[in-house]
Amino acid sequence: MGTAVDAPWMTAPATRAVIGALAADGAEVRFVGGCVRDALLERESDDIDIGTPDPPERVLALLESAGIETRTLPRGIAHGTVTALAGGMRFEITTLRRDVATDGRHAEVAFTDDWKEDAARRDFTINAMSTAPDGTLHDYFGGQADLAAGRVRFVGDPARRIAEDHLRILRFFRFHAWYGKGEPDAAALAACKDAAHTIPSLSGERVQGEMMKLLAAENPVPALTAMQDAGVLARLLPDTGVLARILPIELGTETLARLVPIEGQVAEPDPIRRLAAMIADASPDFPERPVIDGLITGRLLQTGADVRRIISVVKLATSLSVNLDRRGQRALVYRNGQAHFRDAVLLAWAKHGKNGAIWRVMLKTVAEWVPPEFPLTGADVIERGAPEGPEVGRLLAAIEEWWIKHDFQPDRAAALEKLDALIAESRDR
Repeated sequence: MGTAVDAPWMTAPATRAVIGALAADGAEVRFVGGCVRDALLERESDDIDIGTPDPPERVLALLESAGIETRTLPRGIAHGTVTALAGGMRFEITTLRRDVATDGRHAEVAFTDDWKEDAARRDFTINAMSTAPDGTLHDYFGGQADLAAGRVRFVGDPARRIAEDHLRILRFFRFHAWYGKGEPDAAALAACKDAAHTIPSLSGERVQGEMMKLLAAENPVPALTAMQDAGVLARLLPDTGVLARILPIELGTETLARLVPIEGQVAEPDPIRRLAAMIADASPDFPERPVIDGLITGRLLQTGADVRRIISVVKLATSLSVNLDRRGQRALVYRNGQAHFRDAVLLAWAKHGKNGAIWRVMLKTVAEWVPPEFPLTGADVIERGAPEGPEVGRLLAAIEEWWIKHDFQPDRAAALEKLDALIAESRDR
């Protein structure tokens, strides 16, 4: 105690209003968890978490009396959580709790007024700190020192904490990716390794949430490598031996991609592209649909759009060659879109790991060349006398292919002349 925590959101009018409402009956309230951790690191926080000894029903009454909007769900109330919205900010207010029973996936809790007891049920020391509205830090388990050292350490016995919630295995690696420095905590790593077999019991939604956050870190490679060495990654992907070869190079190419942005948009860390880099060589049959379904659908990805993106990007990356000329590059950009082609170039560069100048040229192509609009429409085909129906689509596709083959140079007049010739040919058959 004694350290002063300071962050702009702590003194914002909305924060003062919420704190004032919660403290109206004399209860001690504190900021807790991630917002305290991030304030010590001078990082921004999306959500502000507040702890209070008051039960949720009293919290609702205090906020409503102050005219502050609240949102609650039955499950949230049962776990003591109330959401307050004020001044465009979101506050999660949770009654102090202690665990009554856990089964590795869910916890039965009881309310308490003991701040240390509440902190003791949190996963890591860096998430177990709290601070009073005046900035006074309360740190029962050495979280501040761990944060400064880049050490992600469980509160209490790691094995016991993981037994309470198996998701903490993935959370350990995710937090190491974002906050860790050097080697992972040995005791935590050993406990994760021993409990790796419990990961399949977790829902796909929970696994996806943690892994996408891990893959969004600036450099997740050390954490992913530790996951691989501990046998954790193998519970999510069937073969991760390519990780050390593929992912670090892909991360390096992201830095280069920032030098050639598409319409001002740089290639920021992208969890889906990174996942594609990890699994691209996971099977000789990849990216056939049955394989991708077996690998990630329902475990690491929840939407069909993400699955389709990975399949198509990896297929495109596999087809890319250092011998592809500018005309061929432009054709692929047109067919696949700028962002899609850039992803494929990054993955191809990662896989081959050489000829950097060639891949850099491709990145410049995708950044500097804006695909033109095809000059004809279906209405043009019908106006020229083609019968409505499948023939319209066939003719349009044939002309577009001809237009692409000629490097997008033919204008509308030339395309209409080509259309007339194709219609005439079809009539002569």
